[in-house]
Amino acid sequence: MPHITAYTDGACSGNPGPGGWGALLIARDGGSVLKQRELSGGERDTTNNRMELLGAINALESLSRPSEITVITDSAYVKNGVTTWIHGWKRNGWRTSQKKPVKNEDLWRRLDEAQQRHQVSWEWVKGHAGHPENEKADELARAGMAPFKAKA
Repeated sequence: MPHITAYTDGACSGNPGPGGWGALLIARDGGSVLKQRELSGGERDTTNNRMELLGAINALESLSRPSEITVITDSAYVKNGVTTWIHGWKRNGWRTSQKKPVKNEDLWRRLDEAQQRHQVSWEWVKGHAGHPENEKADELARAGMAPFKAKA
């Protein structure tokens, strides 16, 4: 079975403000690239964290069948949230340890559901550090934001 790597990112002009998300999906069999796909989108009035989440969500939701996938993000918020914090939030009825509602609960629930179909591993990379695929995901996120930024 091919392994998929998804590089995801989000961008926002102002926070909140117009924003975009991007995902670069690469399917490999061994070292050979079988297929590459670029996804992007955006919203007129959003936050950076929501766009980071939507990059990962759309990468997972775009897969037509259960897959083995590594999601690589430069967002510690997304990586820590999905690998650590979400377990406590679910136990606490989507409340933080301070008993406050989880911010972006709608997207966290959507991400949790999207990853259930797949065998997912999560990795964090430093953003804007010359990692080519992460830079491409950033470019896609900025492209997704562009139509909304022009109208802002």
